[in-house]
Amino acid sequence: MPTPKFTSVPKPFHAELKSRINQYFQQVDKSSSGNWALYSKAIILLVSLIGLYVHLVFFTPVRWVAIPECILLGGVVAGIGFNIMHDGGHGSFSENKLMNNIAAFLGNILGASSFMWNIKHNVIHHAYTNIDGVDDDIDIKPWMRMSSTQPKYKMHKYQHIYFWFLYALLYILWIFVLDYIKYFKGRIGSMPLKKMSTSDHLVFWGFKILHIFIFVALPIYKIGFADWLIGFSIFSVVAGLVLSVVFQLAHTVEHTHFPMPDVTTGKLEDEWAVHQLKTTANFAPKNKLINWYVGGLNFQVEHHLFPKISHIHYPAISKIIKQACDEYGMPYIEYPKMRYAVASHVSFLKQMGR
Repeated sequence: MPTPKFTSVPKPFHAELKSRINQYFQQVDKSSSGNWALYSKAIILLVSLIGLYVHLVFFTPVRWVAIPECILLGGVVAGIGFNIMHDGGHGSFSENKLMNNIAAFLGNILGASSFMWNIKHNVIHHAYTNIDGVDDDIDIKPWMRMSSTQPKYKMHKYQHIYFWFLYALLYILWIFVLDYIKYFKGRIGSMPLKKMSTSDHLVFWGFKILHIFIFVALPIYKIGFADWLIGFSIFSVVAGLVLSVVFQLAHTVEHTHFPMPDVTTGKLEDEWAVHQLKTTANFAPKNKLINWYVGGLNFQVEHHLFPKISHIHYPAISKIIKQACDEYGMPYIEYPKMRYAVASHVSFLKQMGR
């Protein structure tokens, strides 16, 4: 599939939004990157990760303590992905480039290649959201049908039931299977990887080995294979389930679109910003706990329009973007509560299966 092209318009809606957002930051005299509200959260999450890991591996608590700690560890790893790795990858964690690189690099220690993530997420997903054949996030074939343009199999009739099981496997598949498939195929979906330098190869393999040592070999040596297997399975399932649900609620719900380019021209119907508005949804915008934990990914509209702005500013700029959408008659998809978004995702899967 050729790379899709967005429609060019004389006065892009994105230019109007950028003007209003820039004006906002000038008025409040704030940097658009993270601040101590984000850094303190990062410290809490990292200290929690280290504390839980050390206690589980080196102090071997009894199972009725270890199991809740493994559940909590899975939630903490997902939280680090949402708040630190994600913002760092977009260059919005800090004004300091080195700090952004360190934040993004944490993903390697947790088993996820930052090189592959950058191309899959920053380059492909953010540019070509919900475009079948390009956006790897909606390519779960043959197990699930995430767009009406994808082939439908008999098992998809039940995908709104079994998706929980598949989502729970995300983290395990990501770190042990999917990164390697991308590496050896040299592409993500239909999009080729950029050429990897010698240092890229060394980082990929070096940190994959380091992750296996930290999360597999050392725990097995300290606590035994059976206890490691139980603990690692619980922690991985929780992390995978939380990561999957949060990211899927942003784009695969009933009201989001799945546009395809014209077969002749390769052009999409809308300009880039309007495409993002049509393919993206917010959820639970007034829930401060959810917003804190998921790193502002419940404000997915704001994130897709302005990925280089730190998520701590999304509640404020969402008002500006929503007002502009009202004025220009643009869509702004939002679910007031998370459970409504989950219900809409289940309904969407049911529609795609039937």
